[in-house]
Amino acid sequence: MKANPSRFWFIVILLGWVFDFLFWRKAPGVNFALYVILCIVTGIVLLRMDGLRLSRRASLLLFPIAFLSAVTFIRLEPMTVFLSVSMTLFLMGVFALTYLGGRWIQYGLLDYFFGFLRLFGSMVARPLGFAAQVRRLPLGQPSLGGKRISYVWPVLRGIVIALPVIAIFASLLSSADPVFARRFKEFVDLFNIENLPEYIFRLVYILIFAYALAGTFLHAAQSSDESISDEKPPVSPFLGFTESAIVLGSVAVLFTAFVVIQFQYFFGGQANIHIEGYTYSEYARKGFGELVTVAFFSLLLLLGLGAITRRESENQRRVFSGFGVLLVGLVIVMLVSAFQRLVLYEAAYGFSRLRTYTHIFMIWLALLLVAVVTLEILRRERGIGLAMVLSSLGFVVSLGVLNVDAFIVRQNIQREILGVKEEASAPSRADLDARYFLDLSDDAVPELVTAFLDESLPAAVGEKVGAALACKRYQREQDEREYPWQSFHISRYTADLEIAKVDMQLDEYKVTDSGYPVKVESPGGEEFSCSQYSYD
Repeated sequence: MKANPSRFWFIVILLGWVFDFLFWRKAPGVNFALYVILCIVTGIVLLRMDGLRLSRRASLLLFPIAFLSAVTFIRLEPMTVFLSVSMTLFLMGVFALTYLGGRWIQYGLLDYFFGFLRLFGSMVARPLGFAAQVRRLPLGQPSLGGKRISYVWPVLRGIVIALPVIAIFASLLSSADPVFARRFKEFVDLFNIENLPEYIFRLVYILIFAYALAGTFLHAAQSSDESISDEKPPVSPFLGFTESAIVLGSVAVLFTAFVVIQFQYFFGGQANIHIEGYTYSEYARKGFGELVTVAFFSLLLLLGLGAITRRESENQRRVFSGFGVLLVGLVIVMLVSAFQRLVLYEAAYGFSRLRTYTHIFMIWLALLLVAVVTLEILRRERGIGLAMVLSSLGFVVSLGVLNVDAFIVRQNIQREILGVKEEASAPSRADLDARYFLDLSDDAVPELVTAFLDESLPAAVGEKVGAALACKRYQREQDEREYPWQSFHISRYTADLEIAKVDMQLDEYKVTDSGYPVKVESPGGEEFSCSQYSYD
């Protein structure tokens, strides 16, 4: 970069313009993944030109970055996309922090925290320092300014001479071809003075984005080989072992009493639904959210006390670790209880996005708790940071691999089929909520079509699925948005293909849009509403 700073500035400004080209007034699609790949490849090439090679361990981050960036144009489910984008940006930051050294595997929580603070500082300060450094040329080195200006003036003169010539020929060609005339007018309209505020705004954020990218590349080149911080926490341990032991012991006693007293209630299932007067819905609904919250704050308690507690002897370390093991064991029992309650809830009312998120989150939270207490026993507290990153990554990857919306459709339809066959044995069970399918993204459409074409599907269930598909097809027909290639999305494209497969069958569903809400009448004469819950 120092060898050719002009090229460096040109490339980062070009990347800023590409960001505008890919994202300005464009729906999310393949644009995010393309831009991530472009930024990473450009950074690697620029640093390689300066003789700076990517470390092997840092290159491992490219795999999850590539996968998660691809998820953003494969899935449309909002939480999956949001977490994939967030985790991609986080991993790209770690990639820049450890480009040369590759020490991200050894990072503790503080290393991640202070590393990102340094990266943000580099985005702000390093481009200015780099520009000032480039200007200070060694004595005797000739300035290239005069040579550059000698090239600029001929270019400007050529543009001035060419403009009237182009205007004359364009006028004649526009008269000869109306299609060309319309296209040329659209091009000229781009330079309409009414659009000047928009152009200024876009230019400003392009330059700001280019400046931040320059700072990121410079940080990777100059500071990504720094050593990791020492083992000292930001605050020296100040809490005595006795106080911490009392806190952990008290919590452990409370959790033990909770588990012992409620053990039958936890794991009794439907046999204990009416204990203490609880109805089926109350039993299924109450508790799992609170228990997950208890598990999460227990993790924070264990991490917090581990950071501030003085353990001055080996015996104190063993006792503290023992309390940690006991606490984690009890929390995992409560997580199992929460999981069982959630399963009952899903059996009674079906799956939703929130229930699916919670389902997966509990599994990764339990794994993280086991990892934390294991690292505490092994005296590898620094590894807790990596464990938290890997568990977060695992949660996000799980959502992308699972396909949340398709999973919801599949599970709820299967639940409805079982309910139709065993209606008498599940009197408290809710029927298939086909309207909820309308809240789901295009990720759900292939699964809906598969179910709709399944000849073994009970007729009543098939009509509900068909009504949901008819509503979705109607909504797509009313959507007048145009998607440029930057917004290409595999989920949207696949949904179009799948709906086309059942066009003829869906024509049998009569859509009535004369009032609100839009309604669909099935071939069997049953009427369904096309309104989504969010609009009620």
